[in-house]
Amino acid sequence: MKCPFCSHQESKVIDSRASAAADVTRRRRECEKCDRRFTTYERVEEVLPLIVKKDGRRETFDRQKLVAGLRRACDKRAVALEAIEGIVDAIERDLIDSGEKELSAQVVGEKIMGHLKRLDEVAYVRFASVYRSFRDIDEFMSELEKMARDKGSLRQDPSRPDSSRPNAIERAGAEKKGDSL
Repeated sequence: MKCPFCSHQESKVIDSRASAAADVTRRRRECEKCDRRFTTYERVEEVLPLIVKKDGRRETFDRQKLVAGLRRACDKRAVALEAIEGIVDAIERDLIDSGEKELSAQVVGEKIMGHLKRLDEVAYVRFASVYRSFRDIDEFMSELEKMARDKGSLRQDPSRPDSSRPNAIERAGAEKKGDSL
């Protein structure tokens, strides 16, 4: 291993430790020429499938691009960076385990949205609004109504003082049908 200080090619390993997930090995090394110490991290390079975009372009899977997109979706939400990294790790494992050489961006996007839906609903809606490119407010409201039905949040919540009033999703649904609440 090349020393980052003097560029000497020989170093000795002083200590090796596996990370908590056992997917990265941390090694403390000492240069045999200048005796300075440095740390290296080793990770097995796995072959990830190419991602086929909507327009047919093929791109290599970019972990940092996915982390950045998830961070934007989770902006100003109580979502830890570790949770975002966990989602990205799970997606990477799924892609590797699939054994496919190519996967559509749609498949990857649906996997991401599944994880986000369980993690934080607001982040899910943010990600979905960009990923699904809603054409108008009706498509967006349809997704929100579906999410509310799935969760059962259309029923009234007795812990809320204003639970007797319809929520925004109920009002939008009624307006769409021509009813008044």
